[in-house]
Amino acid sequence: MASIEGAGAGAGPGLKIYAGADPFGSELKEAVVAYLRSLSLSLSPSVSSGLEIVDLGTHPKYYYIASLVGTHVSSSPDSTRGLLVCGTGSGVAMFANKHPHVYATTCLTPDDAINSRSINSCNVLTLSGLATSPSDAIQIVDAWLNTPFKAPCPASGGQPWGEDIQTFLEAAPAEMAKIGQNQTAQIDGDGDGDGDGDGSPCAICYLRKGMDFQPVDIMPGGEMKIVRETPTSAYVKFKAGSVEPAHHHTFGHDLVVIKGTKKVWNLTKKESYDLTDGDFLFTPAGDVHRVKYFTDTEFFIRWDGHWDIFLDEDLDTAKAAIDKEIAAGN
Repeated sequence: MASIEGAGAGAGPGLKIYAGADPFGSELKEAVVAYLRSLSLSLSPSVSSGLEIVDLGTHPKYYYIASLVGTHVSSSPDSTRGLLVCGTGSGVAMFANKHPHVYATTCLTPDDAINSRSINSCNVLTLSGLATSPSDAIQIVDAWLNTPFKAPCPASGGQPWGEDIQTFLEAAPAEMAKIGQNQTAQIDGDGDGDGDGDGSPCAICYLRKGMDFQPVDIMPGGEMKIVRETPTSAYVKFKAGSVEPAHHHTFGHDLVVIKGTKKVWNLTKKESYDLTDGDFLFTPAGDVHRVKYFTDTEFFIRWDGHWDIFLDEDLDTAKAAIDKEIAAGN
């Protein structure tokens, strides 16, 4: 039976362990959880806060239970650890590691566990329900619980790490914690996630890069690029001051403003909407509407069928009507 009293940066008092498995790892998880609970009961009063074992059960989807354990450990990485078991141990490790501050490692031997604790500060242990027996799993768990970060380990030949490795290991936790936060900035240079480094706000903007736009001849100042047909998706842009005369479509459409400022007057419903970055609007099929663009504006739009448009007035009539609405504060 393991003793965690002298573990230092190993298990330590007040540690909560979240456990879970898929059906291939359920039996082994039950055996290890029972062992951990017996271990927590055996702790001396000096570590009476001891181990708390939270068994999250078995879920048929290994990635779901891995993510659930990963979420718990990620939220309190200094006081929690995770134990996951699936058929190989690899699948649950992959999905637990998607969460920040989670360092999950599949261990098949006690030496694996000691190395992963010493070198990687592993806080989620994953086991193979198909390849690991309960007795072997208990030895692996003991090694994992009782090995502090930076401790001598098989990889160091059982000796304390040299000064250069110690320096590296001491700096590693802070650097590892930043990996998830800085990843997009490292990829695209500006941290917005679109991969272009220019500060564009979203993935749709990345899709827009390199598009060849076609002028909307019946609406000067407008250009569009149809991305997909039936249902139709399109990226549209209008210059500041442009106007869409009253018109309607066969199909209703969803619209999301990527950037810019516009106003839509729904003449059928006798309503108006001021839209800017990130705003959404749905216009039902057949509703007649006018639009005015106050700044250069780009938006993403989706119809349920082929794109079509039917004008209900000319451009001059639309401009006069919009000027009148704006003067009236509508």
